[in-house]
Amino acid sequence: MTAPPAPSERTFTGGMWTFGRIIDRYATDGYGPTVSTLRTIELAASSGQLVGLDLNYPFDEGVTVEQVAKSLTEHGMTAVNITPVIYDRGFRSGSFTSADPAVRGRAVELAHESVEVAGRLGARYVKFWPGQDGYDYPFQVDYAALRRHAIEGIRDVARNFPDVTFAIEYKLKEPRNRLFWSTAAASLLAIEQMGVDNVGLVVDFGHSLFAKENPAEALTLAHSMGRLVDIELDDNYREWDDDLTAGALHLVETLEFLHVVRQIDWQEPLKLDLFPYREDPGDAVRESVATLRALEDKAARLPLQELRAAQAAHDAMAVQRIVRTALLG
Repeated sequence: MTAPPAPSERTFTGGMWTFGRIIDRYATDGYGPTVSTLRTIELAASSGQLVGLDLNYPFDEGVTVEQVAKSLTEHGMTAVNITPVIYDRGFRSGSFTSADPAVRGRAVELAHESVEVAGRLGARYVKFWPGQDGYDYPFQVDYAALRRHAIEGIRDVARNFPDVTFAIEYKLKEPRNRLFWSTAAASLLAIEQMGVDNVGLVVDFGHSLFAKENPAEALTLAHSMGRLVDIELDDNYREWDDDLTAGALHLVETLEFLHVVRQIDWQEPLKLDLFPYREDPGDAVRESVATLRALEDKAARLPLQELRAAQAAHDAMAVQRIVRTALLG
């Protein structure tokens, strides 16, 4: 097994949305101007901290895959993954789980297009964030039918492209009040029911907090099942998907998460999932990276033999002393 990257050598990627036009249900005109796909790549590169991007597809009208590839190359960036937009108004009642077979068909078509785009851009995987696949009210759906459509829709895409890696990013809610892909355990169970080898999970630190999970435990679970495809970092108040800068609130849990990142020997870059509504996106990225580098340095210096002994004994206070010393001296 190779050693995990040194904290100073850890690289980072990000979501293109961090640099785009961010809106909510109150500021429907956005917190900033519209930002084009190509301009987003420029802004991400100008942060000086990212080596790749999670790219939403379709791109802006008229923007070609060739133009995106050229811009990425010119700015020293890569496409980490392609995320088909199966969560906008066109899929307001569901994508793979829509009651309308035609809408479910459009989700499959967009997934197929995204595979082609991912291949042309050299992306590592295709990510599904089925944010509209769920329900809002009791009795609204037949849960067995919802489960069947959710599982079979993605399974069939994966079977059509056995050499492509797919990942599902789970989230408890939003935009639906209840998402089918809600927690790590529920999502991993559904993935196992697919019976395919090329579908895995994206563990987002903030989504795990939001789901009332322990993010480090969720990360360990996904990895233990061989289903971990990517890792995303941010922070929140555990009541909503705030997408604040990494480490802004949960320093101890972020430290533990990074400790697990090192224990599982994660070699890929860490991805930032930030929504800087009122902050400069570049500053938010730089602050997140600085915090994560500092925390991973602390994680790398943990006395592992002493920590493992304390954990084996379930000795909470011994562990607290180790963590306190690591963070506070």
